[in-house]
Amino acid sequence: MHDQTVCIAAVTVLGLLEQAYFSLQVIYARRKYSVSPPMTTGPPEFERIFRAQANCSEYFPIFISSLWVSGLFFSQGVTTLFGLLYLHGRYQYFWGYAESPLGRLKPLYFCAKVQWVLIGLGAVGVLCTMSRLYLGVDIPQSINHIFL
Repeated sequence: MHDQTVCIAAVTVLGLLEQAYFSLQVIYARRKYSVSPPMTTGPPEFERIFRAQANCSEYFPIFISSLWVSGLFFSQGVTTLFGLLYLHGRYQYFWGYAESPLGRLKPLYFCAKVQWVLIGLGAVGVLCTMSRLYLGVDIPQSINHIFL
């Protein structure tokens, strides 16, 4: 099974490292702008970094769940590609937001689209697997017969 999940696991580890990196950026910003915990307000530069990290953390469970469902039930290769695109988009989001509130919008919309693709792929994969297991209908094979 490891060969069927190693790429998804690699994207997961990259995602964890990215989250750790974002958290470190908040620590550095706290020091730079003299914002001691538990304070979450301070100069706008600090608040943007803090919010960017918080927003990325809030969406991380959704990303990881959809990544694994899509990778296990749809395609490891396709899922890995979309997972890497999502992580790249989140990196762009973080630094875009750190610079200005408007700088977050383009990467935010990109990440949302990629996230919906992962959710959709996962749903299709689960539906096809359930159809094959419980109804005896192999949807991809049935579609293939229609078009060939």
